[in-house]
Amino acid sequence: MSAPITTRIVWDGIALEITYRKRRWESDFDHIELLAEDRHVLPVTETGYRSHFLPEGIVEGYGGPENFVRAWLDHEAKSPEWLRRKDAARQMSLF
Repeated sequence: MSAPITTRIVWDGIALEITYRKRRWESDFDHIELLAEDRHVLPVTETGYRSHFLPEGIVEGYGGPENFVRAWLDHEAKSPEWLRRKDAARQMSLF
């Protein structure tokens, strides 16, 4: 197991902390944790936090955790559910 790598990015105006661990618990899986500032909703979590295991090597295939997370979020942000949620958040309520 390697030491965690923690980085910060801004995606779609949302500040995120990414923690990446290769071979978590000496397994064949890597681990990504996302924590959105103010627990902001993301396309991959309604709570602003996400813990995600994936087969070893996928993150490196994207060039590292920052690129992987951006690609993951960009892909999930195309879902109809996320687009509806984003549109609803933009509309103001008069009542």
